Amino acid sequence: MKKYSIWLIALGIWLFISCSEQAAPSVTTGTVTITLTGLNDDLSGLDVQLRNITTGSIFVEQTDQQGTTTFSVVTGLYEASTSQTRAAEGNEYYSYNGVSGQITIQSGQQTAAAITMKRALISRLVIKELYCGGCMADDGVTSFQYDKCVILYNNSAEPASYDNLCFGMGAPANAQATNNNYTADGHLKYEGEGFTPVWNGIWFFPSTLTIAPYSQVVVNIHGAIDNTLTISQSVNYANPEYYCMFDPESGYNNQRYCPTPSEVIPTSHYLKAVVFGQGNAWPLSNSSPSIVLFQTKDVTPADFAQNTANYWYDGGGANAVRRCVKVPNEWVIDAIEVFSSDYATQCVKRLTADIDAGYVWMTNKKGHSIYRNVDQQATEQLPENEGRLVYGYALGVDDSTDPSGIDAEASILKGAHIIYQNTNNSTNDLHERQLCSLKE
Repeated sequence: MKKYSIWLIALGIWLFISCSEQAAPSVTTGTVTITLTGLNDDLSGLDVQLRNITTGSIFVEQTDQQGTTTFSVVTGLYEASTSQTRAAEGNEYYSYNGVSGQITIQSGQQTAAAITMKRALISRLVIKELYCGGCMADDGVTSFQYDKCVILYNNSAEPASYDNLCFGMGAPANAQATNNNYTADGHLKYEGEGFTPVWNGIWFFPSTLTIAPYSQVVVNIHGAIDNTLTISQSVNYANPEYYCMFDPESGYNNQRYCPTPSEVIPTSHYLKAVVFGQGNAWPLSNSSPSIVLFQTKDVTPADFAQNTANYWYDGGGANAVRRCVKVPNEWVIDAIEVFSSDYATQCVKRLTADIDAGYVWMTNKKGHSIYRNVDQQATEQLPENEGRLVYGYALGVDDSTDPSGIDAEASILKGAHIIYQNTNNSTNDLHERQLCSLKE
């Protein structure tokens, strides 16, 4: 009996060890070598970011002189990206950005991938802030999302004037939606085609817009009224200096999205629209939009958007629901790609690398906005800013904040001139802010 008991104990120990070994997860890794192409200069020391599309984990390595770098990471599906800004003539700059998506890394295997760098001229006009996620209603239970706005900013010391200035949105409307615009090897079908598809309809200023140096223009998207009268956490747009998207004759006449603007906003500040898709309101996403600021050349915005030769269809299928217009990339002045924090593993890019090489995360329904980071070195070098810059910025959300530490809005109130970061890469240029600056 004693020998039998000892045998049972030994068997139990063996089974425990065996099961433990079987249950232990095996972690497998592979390597990927990424090479940058498209630039002839010294490519050493450039940061390449590798993002695991499934887990969201991010790895960063630097390139050698040939523009090559190697990662050793857990197997999975990845996206690689990089950015650089270089001086051009005068005060202009070019951004060089590149993205390579759908990189499959397999266990024990060496994978090769290339990032083609794309060049784009950096404009003095930027999207300073985008507020589109809405806020909580006063009952603390429901949300209110009909108070969107976008703020433009002249990021220079010279006046900026623009004719035919337009807003559009990328397709599909949400970054987390099924996107059928990718090829099997992970590239957007229109990458390299020289255009950006803009979906559903466009808005444009009816006359020349001139912005003074280091100044902004507020453009209401939905709800150009004092929304705080019913929703205290919302925004008051009853300001004669503000512009608004209001053109019911265009077909965008849904009163919930586009109530009659406040009487203090002059009708000359009403933007015009062209609807080429379906719907009675401009359906800018409240969770993860991509917004495009562009300027038509040698054609009016209306004629451009109504020309059927410019049509393109999101995901295929020639119907009005999917209809876009092809905006030439050289017309694009600025653009922002927003990913939803609620769908971290599902978001994919809609803008190509030469338009925007990155993305910025946003949580909606909390009154948060997307805000541009301060270019610390350029701002601190302005002699008029001595003693006027306010540091200790604390309005970022979690790990998303302005790395400069400069509180731009507080500094502006003290008379400072702010120069914002602009590399055509939303990951580098923008952060999630706790509240829209118009609420301060």
